Parts: sequence; structure tokens; C-alpha cells
Amino acid sequence: MIFRKAEFMISAVKPLQYPEGTKPELAVSGRSNVGKSSLINKLVNRKALARVGKTPGKTQTINFFNINDEWYLVDLPGYGYAKVSQETRMQWGKMMQTYFRLRENLKGVIQLVDIRHQPTEEDRMMMEMLNINNIPVLVVATKADKIARGQRPKYLKIIADSFKMPDWKTIIPFSSEDGTGLQELNQSMDDIIFPDAEEKPGSPESDPEE
Repeated sequence: MIFRKAEFMISAVKPLQYPEGTKPELAVSGRSNVGKSSLINKLVNRKALARVGKTPGKTQTINFFNINDEWYLVDLPGYGYAKVSQETRMQWGKMMQTYFRLRENLKGVIQLVDIRHQPTEEDRMMMEMLNINNIPVLVVATKADKIARGQRPKYLKIIADSFKMPDWKTIIPFSSEDGTGLQELNQSMDDIIFPDAEEKPGSPESDPEE
């Protein structure tokens, strides 16, 4: 996956505000302090495409980014911030349910969890929501640089057990600080967005010779 172009398109809270749903779409989900914006910025090699907020839970919109004019990367609003009201949480839940139910071009969701901690109730609820809607999920464990390489399997197994995943090795340990897991994540994203393409858009093989 080569990111030649990455630009913000629109923030949406209802279907009428979504971009025209013809291009493949991949969304990123996670708690408000899990490092979602940092992961997006690392992926596209930009310092501030996605804003890294000082106040967790501040972003309450679905943010769409145009990637290479070929597909959409979608930053879903973070969840689990204690200071958010119950009413806001209910609105968030309805917004997510609507998006997952109606967005037919959504190819999958990258579900982020902090490698240092067992998934929370909100994390498990999100996974259940995705499973109910039959949406493919790629689990990524962020902040992997905080755990020694040899200790990571132990933490990944805890995450896998909590999500009832059959194989912890499918979880990608990732760090926006040192680039751990970046190549593996890029490849997995490519496989989800363009599963049937022999030569993926944006790859060196697909670019015409000069």
C-alpha cells in the first residue's frame, strides 16, 4: 500500500453527509485514547492529517479521508471516555449502527486496542456490533513499543481471549513511535480493500512506466 495522496474530505454525523458510496472504504475504530489519530498519521506519513487531540472524546463525528482517489479511510469517533454523558454515548451508538448498516462499500474495520490492557466492555461491545453487521475486523494492538518484543505474545493472547478470537497471531502489534507493525498493517489493509486485485492500485507494479 503506497499513499500517494491523502486528504480530508468531510465530517459526517448522518447518512446524507457521507461521500458518494462507490469507492472501497476502510474504517478505524477504538477508544478515545488508544492512538487512533497517531496511527492514521503514521500510515499516510503525515504529521497532522488526523488531529491528535489533547482532550479524549472530543471528536464526535465520522471523518472521511480520500486516499489516492481510489478509496476512503474513515476515522470513527472514539468511545469510552468517562466524561462523555450517557446521552452522548447513546447518540454515538446510533450513529455507528446507522453507518455500519447502511455503508455497503465498507470493506472492513481496523479495531484498535491498547496492547498493555485487556479490552474493555466498550471494546467488546464494538466487536459485537461489527460481528452482528458481518463486517470484517482487523485487530491492531497499539503502543507496542511499551512492551518488550518477547513479552508481546502474552499480551496479544489476553486480547484474543477477550474477543474470543481463535488465533492471537492474527492481531498486529503496532507502534506509531517506532513503526512496529506498519508493513504488516499496510499489507493487511491492501488485502481487505482490494481482495481480488492481482496488482493492487497504488502499488509499484500497477503504476505505468514512465
